[in-house]
Formats: sequence, structure tokens, C-alpha cells
Amino acid sequence: LNLSPALLAVGYIIGLHTALVVFLGGVLGWMILMPAYGLLNGLPPDRTGLAAATAIWSGHVRYVGIGAMLIGGLWTLTRLREPVWQSLQALRATVQDQGTARSATLMARTERDAPLGWIVVPFVLSLIPMAWIYTTVVSSLVIGLLMTIVMALAAFLFASVAAYMAGLVGSSSNPVSGVTIATIMLASLLLVLFMGAGHPAGPAAALVIGAVVCCAAAMGGDNLQDLKTGHLVGATPWKQQLMQVVGVVTGAVILAPVLSLLQAKYGIGEPTTVHPHPLNAPQATLMAGLTRSVFGAGLPWPLVGLGAAIGVAIILIDRRLELRGGEFRLPVLAVALGIYLPLKLSAAICMGGVIAALAKNTVGQTPKPSRRGLLFAAGLITGEALMGILLALPIALVALWPAFSADPFTLFDRPPLGGWPGLVIVTMVGAALYRVATGSPRNR
Repeated sequence: LNLSPALLAVGYIIGLHTALVVFLGGVLGWMILMPAYGLLNGLPPDRTGLAAATAIWSGHVRYVGIGAMLIGGLWTLTRLREPVWQSLQALRATVQDQGTARSATLMARTERDAPLGWIVVPFVLSLIPMAWIYTTVVSSLVIGLLMTIVMALAAFLFASVAAYMAGLVGSSSNPVSGVTIATIMLASLLLVLFMGAGHPAGPAAALVIGAVVCCAAAMGGDNLQDLKTGHLVGATPWKQQLMQVVGVVTGAVILAPVLSLLQAKYGIGEPTTVHPHPLNAPQATLMAGLTRSVFGAGLPWPLVGLGAAIGVAIILIDRRLELRGGEFRLPVLAVALGIYLPLKLSAAICMGGVIAALAKNTVGQTPKPSRRGLLFAAGLITGEALMGILLALPIALVALWPAFSADPFTLFDRPPLGGWPGLVIVTMVGAALYRVATGSPRNR
């Protein structure tokens, strides 16, 4: 069990349904697929117990999750054909309305968007540094321009999809993983045609395209959610859009050094000799594996195919549940993520979902306690993230004060009582989350 309060909070926010589906994916991967693989192929040499199980998961089972994620991404795009067309139609209507004099003089304040020129001109100007970055990565002007065109088209298309889904259902239904997988696969295949399968810069080039499209889709859904909320309270859209640009610029300036700091302190993604226990980045590791497979590094395709078959089976089961009108559903990407993640993470997320269900049963549909629980959970995620950055600061100060290289925040080489103190603290955090969510008299 991962003793992270943030994972409890994530489980609380997504609810018992999604958290349970993720955990079921973990059970499928760790309790069924892993023993089956060990039974059929034997244990890794010189490994026993937990070390053998971890080796089987990292070297084999997680590729089953990759296959299921691929199918989930393709299925997501298939179901979004109609929303894509509707969003493009709505955009064309908006452009036509802004071109008329009537819209400029008679449009209500709450319907006035930023002028189209304010959007198009910065967008075109931003393509110039992106083209320079892409050209630098691949050392080819022609391929760099091709990458820029692919990135711009994919970002426009998938940002429209994300905005449509956010306006219709909410930003929680934003299919970021699916569109990013599709973008990286498409970009990888196109780059292979122009660069060759053995080009050393190929995987990085495809990932840079996917990173931009991923950010565009994520921000598109989030911005539309903000605009929808502003519309409900009578805000002026163009003022909101202006401040959204300020927020994007601020985030871009801050995010890069923060991620560099976390990479230097903890490592991100794959374990290395310097960082044997890095921060988990399952989706980023998945994207890297996809690009390496297209550019010749290879994947264990039988296992990926097994994951794809499992994904198809999950989709069929989910469709059956949908037709029967049942409340319980099996979203394929959630199951695939559970297969791909370590079971200890899925278990912690499931515990958060259980707390959410218990709190909901206690307070019923009362909105105020529910909002308090969500705010408290969001604070747990933010607080853990800020503490991680704070603990990583000595790495940034090593150049000025070499004494920080010893990490002054480390009190023990090994915890004196093992994981029990952490378990006690996480239990207390879970109890506090439940207490806040249920709105006990002290919290009212």
C-alpha cells in the first residue's frame, strides 16, 4: 500500500466507481496475469518473492496494460467523431458571427469573446519558436516544418474535442490520454516515413509533438470549463480569456524549473542507478515506449496484443452494461491504467474512493459537505506536491552550499519502525477527510 495522502485524495475526487475500476485492473494484472506468466514461463533468474513479482510486472505485465491503453485510446477517438464535427461547425458559426457588424454592436456583454485576431496572430507567432525547436531536435528544416504542421493540426482538432467534452460533461471527462496516444502514434508513423526507423532523434521528435498536443487538449478542456462557469455567473468571456492567457504564460514559466528540480531530486519515470525509486509517471513511460517501439526498439508484441484483446473484451462488457442501463460501467482506460500501475498505487486510490462512498452515504446528496470534502482533497494533493518541491530545493542549492548535497531533510537512512508510522498518519488523514466531508458539528 502506497502511503500517499495525495492518492487518497485522488480516489476521493474520482469517486468509488472509477477508483474501484482502477483497482480491478490492478487485481487483473497482479493477481491473475502475473501468476499466469510466472506459471507458464518460470520465474526470473536469481529472483524470488517480491523481487520476482516486480520483475515480471515491469518486464512483461505492464505491456499488457499498454495494449489495453492503445485500444482504449482508439475507442475514445471513435466515439468522438460526432463531437468533433459539431465543435468544428460551432467554430465556423462563431467566426461568421464575429465578421458581421451586428455582432459587434448588438451582442450582449456576456456573449462577447475575444476578437479572432487576438487568437490567430499569437497562435501563428507561437509556431515560429516551435518550428525552431523541432528543427533543432531533428536537424532538418523540412522535417521540422512538417512536425510543426502536424502539431498545429492535431492541437487544433483535439483541443476542440476536449472543449466540447468539458462543455457537455465536465473537464473530468477530457480524453487527454486517448488523444495523446493517437497523436504520438500518428506522428511516429509519419516521422518514420521521412526519417527512417533507425533515426536516433525519432522518439524525441514524436514525443515533443505529443507533449504540445497533450497540453493543448488539457488546457482546452479546462478553459472551456472556466468559460462555462463564467457564463453561469454572468462573467465577460473576453476578460476571462485574457486572464487564461496570463495563467498559461505563468504556468509555462514556472513548470519547467519545477519539473527539472523534481527530476534532479527524485527522478521521474524509469528507475536508474541514481534514482532507483523515481516518481511514477505511467502515462509518460507509456508514450516513450510507444515511440521507441515504432522507431525500432521493439515491444513484446504478443503481450501488447493480449492487452489489446483484453481491451476489446472490456469495451464489449462496458457496452453491454450501457445497453442494460446499469450504473456500474467499465471504462477501458481506467482498467488499462490499473493493469499498468503498481498495485500499491491502485489500492491507495481505491481507499480514497471508499472514503468518498462512506461520506456520501452519511450525508446523502447534501452539496455543502460534499464541496468541503472536495476542497480538502484538493488541498491534500496541492500540499503533497508543494512539500515534494520543498524537499527538492537542496538540490538546487548545492552549487551555492555544497553541504546540501547530503540532503539535510533526511533524518534516518532507514525508518526505525518500518512503514507503521506512515500507515498511522495516512489513517489519520483518511479519518480527517471523512470528518470534513461529512460535515461534523465542529466543522460547520
